[in-house]
Amino acid sequence: MFRRRIEAGDWSIGDQIPTVDDLTAECGVARATVRKALDVLEEEGLIERYRAKGTFVRQRPRRQLWCEVATDWSGLLAPREEVVIEVLSEQRGFQPAHVPHPIGTLAPSYRRITRRHARDRAPFLLARLYIDERLSKRVSKKDLQTKTALKLIADIPGMKIKDARQTLTIGSADIETSELLDLALNAPLGVVHRSVVDRSGCLVFIGEGLYRGDMIRIDMKLK
Repeated sequence: MFRRRIEAGDWSIGDQIPTVDDLTAECGVARATVRKALDVLEEEGLIERYRAKGTFVRQRPRRQLWCEVATDWSGLLAPREEVVIEVLSEQRGFQPAHVPHPIGTLAPSYRRITRRHARDRAPFLLARLYIDERLSKRVSKKDLQTKTALKLIADIPGMKIKDARQTLTIGSADIETSELLDLALNAPLGVVHRSVVDRSGCLVFIGEGLYRGDMIRIDMKLK
């Protein structure tokens, strides 16, 4: 959110930005969350802090960090340039609480993986993946750190995909998401659900992607 204000020119170069207390009151989040967001901007060289003077905008971002959500199969498998994928947690023996696309039967259990995607140290996507536990052993640690969600499934040896769906809706950031994506509480999100069914009719993959609303972009050829 604060980065977007600099990008949009709401906070111009040389401007003094509001204090931590003012931003905390405005955004309705904890002081620690505001400080963390400002720490990121300072590390990127976008702001400078001066004791007893305040915090000032130093420069605008070098480029817009758009994250494009592909709408075709080949695009969803393509690698993301300059993206760093961080695995936050892995748990076994799970069943998803929500099945967005009832197009197949559930697997006996799933491996739940939470990942955070960032570009230029700016997080833009929080992803929760459910992979059929019978297949998850074929997904390596390196794969989890380098491949898109659907590429993980498509590259499993012997995998034959019968059906795959994607749905995009608009949501808002809860406390956990706002902290992990450096967003204000209730900031807009692009919420993407994906499901993959194998040739036996089993839902081998269920995924939820939470994209920062100020970074997401969808391009579609209409004609």
